[in-house]
Amino acid sequence: MDRVYKFMSRHRELIMAVIDSALVLLAYLAAYYLRTDFGRLSYEMAWTSLIRNMPWVILINLGTILAFRLNRSLWMYVSIDEALRVALAVFTGNFIWFLLVLIFHFTEYIRSIPIIAAMFQLLFMLGLRILYRIVRRNDAITNRNHRALILGAGTAGATALREITYSNRYDAKVVGFLDNNPVKVKKVLNGVQVLGTDADMERIVREYNVDTVFIAIKNISRSDLKALIEKCRDLHLRTRIVSFEMHADPNKPEASVRNVSMDDLLGRGELSLNNGQIGSYLTGKNIMVTGAGGSIGSELVRQIMEFTPKRLILVDIYENTMYELQQEINIARRSGKDQKETEIICLIGSVRDRKRIDQIFDTYHPQVVFHAAAHKHVPLVEDSPLEAIKNNIFGTKNVIESAIAHKAEKFVLISTDKAVRTTNVMGATKRMCELLVEANRNNGVTKLCAVRFGNVLGSHGSVIPLFEKQIESGGPVTVTDPNIIRYFMTIPEAAQLVLQAGAFAQTGEIFILDMGKPVKIADLAKNLIQLSGLVPDVDIEIRYTGLRPGEKLYEELLVDPKTCTRTANNLIFVAEPETISKETVEGKLKRLAELVESQTADNKKIIEIITTDAAS
Repeated sequence: MDRVYKFMSRHRELIMAVIDSALVLLAYLAAYYLRTDFGRLSYEMAWTSLIRNMPWVILINLGTILAFRLNRSLWMYVSIDEALRVALAVFTGNFIWFLLVLIFHFTEYIRSIPIIAAMFQLLFMLGLRILYRIVRRNDAITNRNHRALILGAGTAGATALREITYSNRYDAKVVGFLDNNPVKVKKVLNGVQVLGTDADMERIVREYNVDTVFIAIKNISRSDLKALIEKCRDLHLRTRIVSFEMHADPNKPEASVRNVSMDDLLGRGELSLNNGQIGSYLTGKNIMVTGAGGSIGSELVRQIMEFTPKRLILVDIYENTMYELQQEINIARRSGKDQKETEIICLIGSVRDRKRIDQIFDTYHPQVVFHAAAHKHVPLVEDSPLEAIKNNIFGTKNVIESAIAHKAEKFVLISTDKAVRTTNVMGATKRMCELLVEANRNNGVTKLCAVRFGNVLGSHGSVIPLFEKQIESGGPVTVTDPNIIRYFMTIPEAAQLVLQAGAFAQTGEIFILDMGKPVKIADLAKNLIQLSGLVPDVDIEIRYTGLRPGEKLYEELLVDPKTCTRTANNLIFVAEPETISKETVEGKLKRLAELVESQTADNKKIIEIITTDAAS
C-alpha cells in the first residue's frame, strides 16, 4: 500500500488527467445511449463515427482540463470556485468539439451528443470530486478524540470549520456552532448546525459531551473575548482562538488556531496613542536601539519602523537574535508588509565597550537612542552580580555619555518595577541606571528619561511559555509561592507606551506605565491548565518551589497618586521629581568599580551602595 500511495502522490496530476479523460468517455457513451433511447434506435454509422472521433474529443477536453488546471486542484477542498472552473473547462471543450462537428460536416455524427455529453461530464466530474471530499472528510474526523463547538457562525466560523475539519493538526470533531444572533439558531452552516447562543453553552456542552471550544469571531472586543474565555474555563473546556490573516483576497482569510494567551486573559483595552507626537521625534530621524535583538528591543524596532525613520541602527552583543531580527525585517520587506525607505544597520557590539559605542555614534549619528540592553533575569544576576554591574550600570553610563557627547536629541532608558525598593541586584542595577539619568538631566544637549514597567508577557524567560511547556509535558507546573503576585503587560503594549513616553521626555523624567491590576501567579497557572481542558492538581500538579534568591513576594505598586503625576496619556505617569547630584552618583560608580576590580561579589553591599542616600 505504501508503494501504491507513493506512486499516486508522485504522479498525482497524471492520474487525475487520466480519470477526467475516462469521465469524458463515459459522458459521451451516456449521451449516445440517452440520444438513441438506450440502444432501441439503430444508429450504426453514428456509433462508428462516435468511437472513431473519441480520441479527438478526449484530447480537446483534456486540453481544456489542463488549461483550467483542474488536474492541479485539491479535490478535498472542492468549492464554488472549483465548481465554476470545472464547468468552464467542460463547456469550453465540448463547445469546441461541437463547432468542429458543424464546420467539418460530420454527417454520420449526432450533433446533439456534445451538448448532452457536456451535462453528463459536468455531473460526473463534480460528483466524483464531491464524493472524494465527503469520504476524506469523514475519514479525517472518524478517529478524533475530542468533540468541539465553534463560537461564531459567520464567515470566520465557516473558515474555521474548514480548517479544523480538513487539517490533521486538530484532534477534534466539530459537533455544532454557537452564535449570539438568534436568527441563526437551528440553521445549518456547511453541514453543521447552529445549536444555540452563548447563553446555551453549559446545556449544549453537557448534551453533546463537548470538551473543546474554538472561538472564531473576527471583531470581538477584548473584554468580550475575556468573558468568553472565562466562561469556557469554568466549564473545563479546552479553549483555542482562531486567528485570521488577510492576504491578496480579503474575502478569503486564512485561519490559524492558537492557544489562549495571557493577553486574552487580561483583556486590557486598546491603547490611545498620539501618533503625530511620536512621529514628530522619530520620522526621518536616525534612531538607535541597543539590545535590539531582545524581547523589548525587537518590538521597539517593529514599532519604530511604522514611523519611517531615516536610519535604524540596531546594536546587540548576541548575534543569533540580531540575525533573526534582520531576517524578519528582510522577509517583511520582500512581502510588502514593511516600508523600504528606512536604512537598516545591524551591528554586533557591547555597551560595555565605550570605544565601540563612540564609533557607532561617530559613524551613524543617532539622534534618538532607546537603551534596552541589559541583563534582566533576577536569579542569574544574583549569581553573577559583577557582570550586571559591568553591563547594566557601566554599559548605560557609556551610552548616556556618548549620546551627550555626540549631541543626540533624546535618550530613553528601559527600566523596571524591580528598581523600586529593590531586594535584588538586578533591580538595584536598574535603579542605578535611573540615577544616571537623573544625574545627567541638565546636560544642556540631550533630553534624558527612563520608562519603568513590570513583567512583560512572552518575553525571553517569561513565566507563560514556561507554564505552557510544563503543561504540554504533563506537569508539574512550578510556582515559587502560592501568594506571589505580579503586574503584566504585553510586549507590543510596552513598546508603544515607551515610544509615547519618549515623546514626553524633557528633563530626566522617570515615566511609570500603568500595569493595571496585579495577577496572582498561582491563579495564572490554574487558568492555563483549565483552558487546556485539564484540572489543576488532578491532571496537572501545581508544585510550589519557594521564592528564588532576590525574589519579592509582592511587586511594589507602580502608580501611586500621591507621588505620581498623570501625563496626557492615561496609562503613563511621571514619578515625583528627585534631586541627586552628579557627585553622589559618581561616588557610587567609584565604589562599584572598586568591587568589580577586586572581584568582590557581595550582593548586599552592591544593593547598599546603590540605594543608600538615594530615594527609591
